[in-house]
Amino acid sequence: MPHRHFVLHKPYGCLSQFRSEFKGERNKQFLGALHDFPPGTMAIGRLDEASEGLLLLTTDGALSAQVRSPGVEKEYYAQVDGLVTDEALAQLQAGFALRAADGAAYHTAPCQARRLTTAPPFAPRTRKIRDERHGPTSWLAIVLTEGKFRQVRKMTAAVGLPTLRLVRVRVGGVWLGDLAPGEAREVAAFAGCGG
Repeated sequence: MPHRHFVLHKPYGCLSQFRSEFKGERNKQFLGALHDFPPGTMAIGRLDEASEGLLLLTTDGALSAQVRSPGVEKEYYAQVDGLVTDEALAQLQAGFALRAADGAAYHTAPCQARRLTTAPPFAPRTRKIRDERHGPTSWLAIVLTEGKFRQVRKMTAAVGLPTLRLVRVRVGGVWLGDLAPGEAREVAAFAGCGG
């Protein structure tokens, strides 16, 4: 039987998995509630519960490993607390030391980072981000070729710009495009992802 592949716009508040054995997660929203995926479907990588955007799913374990491998670009749009400075962009682009989930230190690889001059036209998030009277926010794009736990959030916080909203818009040559939050679409292959 041929493998099947899907692109999904993971909404805010949804876990990037199909089920959980943890008591505290039993009432959470899981991927299976969004679409009738075939048995054996797995998410390729993860987006944390508070993050949104492009999630690739497949029934092909070998393809999943290829897409997760270092070198496949992942692009994120981050709304941050404060205004993005040239100095912050330079720090993000150069890479710096952070701590992994297990507490081990690691150095992020150099990445692409740029200001977005206008806010992306995303649908409003289900939970309000914050009131504008608390100061300015801005948007930036970050392109990574690695993917550590909560890496974008840690990077923006390290340069004094905490992430308020995080949306993955691209993996390899696959773009989020016009998919609405919670919408899934079956595709023949994942462009620019090794499959």
